[in-house]
Amino acid sequence: MAQGVRTIRWAGKRLPAELERFLNRPAFSEKAEAVATRVLEEVRRGGDRAVASCAARFDGVKLPANALRVPAADMAAAARTVSPSFRRAVREVERRVAAFARAGMKRSWSMPTADGGRLGEMFTPLDRVGVYIPGGAAPLASTVLMTVVLARVAGVKEIVACTPCGRGGAVDPHVLYALQQAGATEVFRVGGIQAIGMMAFGTAACRKVRKIVGPGGAYVTAAKRQVYGHVALDLVAGPSEIAVLADDTADAAFVAADLLSQAEHGTGDEKALLVTDSAALAAAVRAELSRQAATLSRRAAVETVMAAGMLIVVVPDLSVGMTLCNRFAPEHFEIMTRRPNLRLKDVRAAGAAFLGPWTPEAAGDFVAGPSHVLPTGGAAAMFSGLTVDDFLRRTSVVAFTKRDLERALPMIRAFAEVEGLDGHGRSAAMRFEGASRR
Repeated sequence: MAQGVRTIRWAGKRLPAELERFLNRPAFSEKAEAVATRVLEEVRRGGDRAVASCAARFDGVKLPANALRVPAADMAAAARTVSPSFRRAVREVERRVAAFARAGMKRSWSMPTADGGRLGEMFTPLDRVGVYIPGGAAPLASTVLMTVVLARVAGVKEIVACTPCGRGGAVDPHVLYALQQAGATEVFRVGGIQAIGMMAFGTAACRKVRKIVGPGGAYVTAAKRQVYGHVALDLVAGPSEIAVLADDTADAAFVAADLLSQAEHGTGDEKALLVTDSAALAAAVRAELSRQAATLSRRAAVETVMAAGMLIVVVPDLSVGMTLCNRFAPEHFEIMTRRPNLRLKDVRAAGAAFLGPWTPEAAGDFVAGPSHVLPTGGAAAMFSGLTVDDFLRRTSVVAFTKRDLERALPMIRAFAEVEGLDGHGRSAAMRFEGASRR
């Protein structure tokens, strides 16, 4: 399959058409957008019955409209079903993710004004959020921890989770166990566009949430965009992607394995990019890709991405390579060079950076601590990954004294006059008019 992975050269000037197409991958699918519009309206009008109908139509799952929520007995049984080693892994990763979230969480603060008043910011948790956990190609138990734990640490009281079930109506017990341990308060066995609609609009079974977070395929991503305004959203988190910047010190087997790790997710829309100043490394990685792909359990999905979504670019030097990687704005960005920390300062657009030969992207997916819910489709140029702060409301706090307002009055009057808002100016000035004012 090595012949399926394209290698091109780029000198840092005009982009070849093939490279330009690769960089300008769409963050949204037009086909998915059209389907999402129809399904969301169906759910908005029809509630739980429409959700159940969509599940039958799209996923082949026949569920009564009054049985969308995962029963408490299924949640309890999950712990007895999964292995002790998995339970230990969940507990340890939960600890790591929670520790990272607590360390980075914004705290309320204040500062004095010139005349005895106070300015500041107050951060309070959202009261009810929705979390989408993909489950089509694989049970993404790790995504549970990378989303729900953050909401819990932030102090969210009601954490609603939606995840697809199998044709028999059962949710994978590993996902259920992770949801239980992470702190989800309601779990629904619903996936796809209909899950986004249910959480955004509210139904009899599931009250409307304030915000929806979590990754998904093209249809979920399109649905999230269309419910913006009905709810708040986190970011564009669609099919997975990776870029690797490497020099001749990189191990070709490591590089190939990391590129393949993102190709196996199964949607066919994944992207993997290697940028290197070493033609020898490029050739060695191509050979490794072919060899390693043949050993993977999801070989068919991987080979689809290798043929259509994987690219190797040889550049004259790593500075040009970094320019290219920043233009790609990858979800995951590995730097496998002699001094990766020095290259880090030049990163301008990446969801997460992984430095050195001992930091495979998989460490970020499963155990490191930062959430693996990251922007895709070039959205890393304008979005950041999911953090605990995404579950907090920010409220600015202003407490003026009489002297503060008196000092500010000429400025208030000036802006009120320019903007034609005399009521604004009057509301401040009247406080100093008349002997009875205190």
